[in-house]
Amino acid sequence: MIDWKHINNYIDNAKSILLTMHENPDGDGLGSATAMYYYLKEIKKDCRILNVSSLPVEYNFLNKDNIIETYKSDIHDSWISSVDLAIIFDVGDYKRIRDLKTRIKENNIKTLNIDHHPHPKDHPFTYNIVDLKAASTGDMVYDYIKSVRNGKISKLMAEGIYTAVMTDTGCFRYSNTNTHCHDIAIECIEVGVNTTNIYQLIYESSSQSRILLLGNILRNIHYELDGEFAWFVVDKNMMSSAKASKADVEGFSDFVRTIRGVEVSMMIMQIDESSCRLNFRSTGKYIINGVAVELGGGGHKFASGAVIHDSLESVVNNSVEIMKKSLLQQRSELT
Repeated sequence: MIDWKHINNYIDNAKSILLTMHENPDGDGLGSATAMYYYLKEIKKDCRILNVSSLPVEYNFLNKDNIIETYKSDIHDSWISSVDLAIIFDVGDYKRIRDLKTRIKENNIKTLNIDHHPHPKDHPFTYNIVDLKAASTGDMVYDYIKSVRNGKISKLMAEGIYTAVMTDTGCFRYSNTNTHCHDIAIECIEVGVNTTNIYQLIYESSSQSRILLLGNILRNIHYELDGEFAWFVVDKNMMSSAKASKADVEGFSDFVRTIRGVEVSMMIMQIDESSCRLNFRSTGKYIINGVAVELGGGGHKFASGAVIHDSLESVVNNSVEIMKKSLLQQRSELT
């Protein structure tokens, strides 16, 4: 059990607090940060949410008060120099906060990591709070707020918490969904969160570019190992042709995984001529984060990823073979 009241001492002693999460933020990181922001403002803390990536359009509803800022050195460095504590949510890997990591180090800012992803023992955080059993980082933020605040969470806090829990449990469908997730959702509904509206804003607002790109991907899926492994490539030409953005690609790995017979899906997305981003998803039959670690990334057993600095052709050949080898080995162990 995490002693949240003890951890509250770190927050209570800080006058100015920076909130951030990994680049290309998702619902868990953004929802956790916004919920914490509204709590910290309630107790009169000077705090700001800064992220190294722009806010995905589907999460604009969390930014009704313009509280989520995209980090810019000339605008934010002066304020960062006065920060006492940086709270980092759902980061998975500290390097994923990019330039903010450098600013934090330069200013000797203490760091509090709140995450449900594994981190190495030699992690760089001042305080490292990890719960691998938590369905989302939002669960952990909810538990913290409930331990230090009386009564139900506010509606503004709840909108962030619900977004975090819903997105990281696949709308309460994934195997990480537990009774605590549903208890949190119930309280969010009780304080007035419009859960239908949040679902529609996140999952039912695809751009025409996204649909065009998805159509191209579906025509070019590769099936391996009797159809249990499906992988696809998103290269720069495909993105340019569809006039798509990075946000348009989110969720494609999950979608391909829903194809009947597919147990593992892998997306290989070209970032530039010398780097690619990989996403892995598993239905639960096969564990895939070992492959992610081997390729320099990490994540959960059934949802993980990596960034590889190599050409697209090399990444495709290498990652497909490594995944096939892992799945074949696990398949032999299952029989």
